Amino acid sequence: MDKLASLYAEHISTLQLRTKTLLEREGLEGLVIHSGQAKRQFLDDMSYPFKVNPHFKAWLPVVDNPHCWLVVNGIDKPKLVFYRPVDFWHKVPDEPSDYWSEFFDIELLKVPDQVEQLLPYDKEKYAYIGEYIEVAEALGFKQRNPEPVLNYIHYHRAYKTDYEHVCLREANRLAVTGHQAAKDAFFAGGSEFDIQNAYLLAIRQGANEVPYDNIVALNENCSILHYTHFDQLPPKTMRSFLIDAGASFNGYASDITRTYDFNKSGQFFELIGELNSQQLQMCDGLKPGVKYGDLHIDCHARIAKLLSQFNIVNLSAEAIIEKGISKTFFPHGLGHHLGLQVHDMGGFMANERGTHQAAPEDHPFLRCTRTIEVGQVFTIEPGLYFIDSLLGDLAKTDNNQYINWDKVSEFKPYGGIRIEDNIIVHRDHNENMTRDLGLA
Repeated sequence: MDKLASLYAEHISTLQLRTKTLLEREGLEGLVIHSGQAKRQFLDDMSYPFKVNPHFKAWLPVVDNPHCWLVVNGIDKPKLVFYRPVDFWHKVPDEPSDYWSEFFDIELLKVPDQVEQLLPYDKEKYAYIGEYIEVAEALGFKQRNPEPVLNYIHYHRAYKTDYEHVCLREANRLAVTGHQAAKDAFFAGGSEFDIQNAYLLAIRQGANEVPYDNIVALNENCSILHYTHFDQLPPKTMRSFLIDAGASFNGYASDITRTYDFNKSGQFFELIGELNSQQLQMCDGLKPGVKYGDLHIDCHARIAKLLSQFNIVNLSAEAIIEKGISKTFFPHGLGHHLGLQVHDMGGFMANERGTHQAAPEDHPFLRCTRTIEVGQVFTIEPGLYFIDSLLGDLAKTDNNQYINWDKVSEFKPYGGIRIEDNIIVHRDHNENMTRDLGLA
């Protein structure tokens, strides 16, 4: 904890410097960052699970308290308005006393609509950063989420501090614990529901605490890219298991995927092994100065090689790429930035002014086109799937003649494969946080 506290001081200094530079450039006096507020369900007195504003949790690891506010100007000690009501219905948060609290001037707020007394009186040159525009309007903020401000913050979010690296390593450690428990539950014959519960129990986080809805898929369900339904009963025949699941630490996310063959033998098992080898080589390709989009293009060449090698497509890898066939079997992007959000902001920015750097026209689902730089954190997640709708579209084209449909039928009951690691780019090496923790 002492190390984390020391690194946190450097983290705050970095955010202060960025804020000072930004405010001077935009002619502002400060930013007022809202943690958010609870949302009531329609026609109910219950609220949806609270999700904190990522701009707020960039400054401090408070992720579960609505109605909090930060006032920052890059020079003075940041001011934290911390919501602590008098309430006998719900658990009231403790007064802040953790390592991070000494970096803020803290004032307690008992009633949300009394916050105006604790915010700057003259808001002319203060920008509101948050989701609740109607609240900002009522408080008198004329500048609400100004685009140049958000562009600057989002662009620089890609450069993680040492404190953020520590948080991401811990998020990976937690998730790896869960992945190993999930793997054991699969090979013990558990259902998707059983495996999900084994994962959550291992990481000691609830379904609303993990950074995204876990994907726990068996057999054909492995072909559904965002499968978040949990069958209560195991299938009659266990074939394959794909888990895409992360964990949270201090507001930072991990995002890890693995695929397994129940019998640990046969063509699908071999295909997993080959994709795993290719994925490791792609992880090594993350180097400063390389464009992330180029890695995605290289990934398609590697997927095409596997399609040819396993006789799924009766063409050379080069011909498979030329005819665009690989996109049927690998329809998503290679990966994305990772940090305060699973798909962290700034992936398409060419500069801090927000100049858009679009994905290649033939690859619209790519989530990052940035040039790779030291300190950035990425996922690398190639996949190879047998998706009914995409295969049906392929069958209607001239490329139908090149597909070994018998081989496709052999693989379809397994759904597909995805393998994903979380990687920090250093000056002279890559740190694969996921593999370093022993998750093969």
